[in-house]
Amino acid sequence: MSWAVLVLAGLVEVAWSQSIKPTDGFSRPLPTLLCLVLGVAAVWLLSRSMETLPVGTAYAVFTGIGAAGAISLGIVVHGDPAGAGRLAALAMIVGGVVLARITTPE
Repeated sequence: MSWAVLVLAGLVEVAWSQSIKPTDGFSRPLPTLLCLVLGVAAVWLLSRSMETLPVGTAYAVFTGIGAAGAISLGIVVHGDPAGAGRLAALAMIVGGVVLARITTPE
């Protein structure tokens, strides 16, 4: 169950990362509120997963999911460049998350 909570935390972090820009420097109240709620939710979920998972593994997976999601959405939604180096970095991040999962005991 902790792994499911951790994946959810990572997905919420992806949503949080995408919610920052619409705040326009935290000058727009509703986008800012959404951004803050998503940030708190992501960290709360992360903390719940850390009740049984090692802190280092949980945080590395959390940030890995966030980074991979942010890069992917940047490429697909925002038209960010998708050069070989960025795609290789994305593959290594995903590989690291998978390796952390399969080598960490429940």
